Amino acid sequence: MTRISSFATVVSFCFLLAGCNSKTTETAAKPAVAETPEYFLLRPQVEKAYGYSHAVKIGNDIKVSGAVSMDDKGIPTAKGDLLQQMKNCYSDLDKILKHYGCTFDDVVVENILTTNMPEFLKQSAYRNEIYKKQFPTGSWFGVKELALPEFMIEIELEVYKAKN
Repeated sequence: MTRISSFATVVSFCFLLAGCNSKTTETAAKPAVAETPEYFLLRPQVEKAYGYSHAVKIGNDIKVSGAVSMDDKGIPTAKGDLLQQMKNCYSDLDKILKHYGCTFDDVVVENILTTNMPEFLKQSAYRNEIYKKQFPTGSWFGVKELALPEFMIEIELEVYKAKN
């Protein structure tokens, strides 16, 4: 009799453990919503020539390609001046954000690539003029080179724009 009782206890215990580890698979049926990407070209001729879009928005998320210091013809500007290149990058990024009705307050990720990390670190305080409420997450990368040898910095963003 004790063997049957012990067996019943073990079986009950196994069911209890299985119940604790089971996951509820009930989910509310959600209609599939297909978000259509919205592409934005800041410099259409340059971006088409190099094969990229400067930004794409899907739903509330916006991915912004790395901004570099160039004019509308794709010619590098502020050669040798990292601070001015940084200012030029942020100016272009501001135009893209405004296109989508955003500000730098909506930026959630900022990744910076630079060919001169010591100089970038000296100039990084300029970002305080850009991010007035809080800084986004992100990474800073020291790289050997960027797309053109004159580029010293490239800044890419991810943005989240809450629906009003």
